[in-house]
Amino acid sequence: MHGYNNKNIVIHELVGLDVEVVDSRDRKQIGINGSVVRETKNLLYVKTGDGTIVKVVKLISGFRFRVGNRRFDVKGEEINFRPHERTEKALRFYKMRKD
Repeated sequence: MHGYNNKNIVIHELVGLDVEVVDSRDRKQIGINGSVVRETKNLLYVKTGDGTIVKVVKLISGFRFRVGNRRFDVKGEEINFRPHERTEKALRFYKMRKD
């Protein structure tokens, strides 16, 4: 997991990363945190501390991913792709993000 940085987080594997929902049009989802256990085109499945799995809509949310002691803020629109397509389709966001 040492290869993650602020620029490439949008094209990297997200399953297994710690995440917190820091913004959402669904205010009830702000503050959800845990580990990403599954990802689809539109959703992240987050396993919270009590073992509950919560579906979070990517497009309407903002996320803070944690890798070790580093944190990366990501807008849902930057990752709103199927995981296997993200490397190619998120390239425009990759190019806009700062190192």
